[in-house]
Amino acid sequence: MKIAVIGGTGLIGSQVVRDLNAAGHQAVPHSKSTGVDVISGQGLDTAMAGADVAVNLTNSPTFDEASPAFFRTSMDNLLAAARKGGVGHFVILSIVGVDQVPELDYYRAKVLQENILAAGPIPYSIVRATQFMEFMDAVMSWTAEGDTVRLPATPIQPIASKDVAAAVAEVAAGAPLNGIRNIAGPEIFNLDELGRITLSHKGDDRTVVTDPTAGMFAAVKGDVLTDRDAHLAPTRYTDWLS
Repeated sequence: MKIAVIGGTGLIGSQVVRDLNAAGHQAVPHSKSTGVDVISGQGLDTAMAGADVAVNLTNSPTFDEASPAFFRTSMDNLLAAARKGGVGHFVILSIVGVDQVPELDYYRAKVLQENILAAGPIPYSIVRATQFMEFMDAVMSWTAEGDTVRLPATPIQPIASKDVAAAVAEVAAGAPLNGIRNIAGPEIFNLDELGRITLSHKGDDRTVVTDPTAGMFAAVKGDVLTDRDAHLAPTRYTDWLS
């Protein structure tokens, strides 16, 4: 199949393109660097023309109150171009538990993206993933000060980006789900515990202080960002660190 991967040069997109091409498909990466802009619509008609499947892996440049407008405009433009181009399956990547954290602007924006896709004219699949292992350093940087990193004890189920990409590629090559598939890492950690494991492995002598008010994940209640019944990926966090 010919598969247009929008956001195909990023962390997940580049691996999805590689996996799909390795499986014998013709996956074409599209991004601003290739002349495709999901907000202005530039290049979208050309990118979608003749594609059997579209995979949208673009992301809002901010996590704040501006993010809903990004997803509304980009999805409207993408779906219009996909319909014109004859695309028969549209795939997006979202977040496990995204609809359970309305306190976060970005999570509400991702729910909006899901809803626009589900209400649209094209058969679709939504892949919801747990938190990426690759983002742990960034999460700690948000609340780091001097020798201390403050993190809440929010349960998370970290997944390696390569496993996310493999799942997205598998869904893209299959029949539309017209629904959601949850994917997750094989282990659940409290976020503060994961911070300590990460710093210890790196030989970083900073101290993690458990703080239920620290950072974005402080808004998360309970274990909604985990799913023991999800499709479980193989990569364990300590193996990924190594």
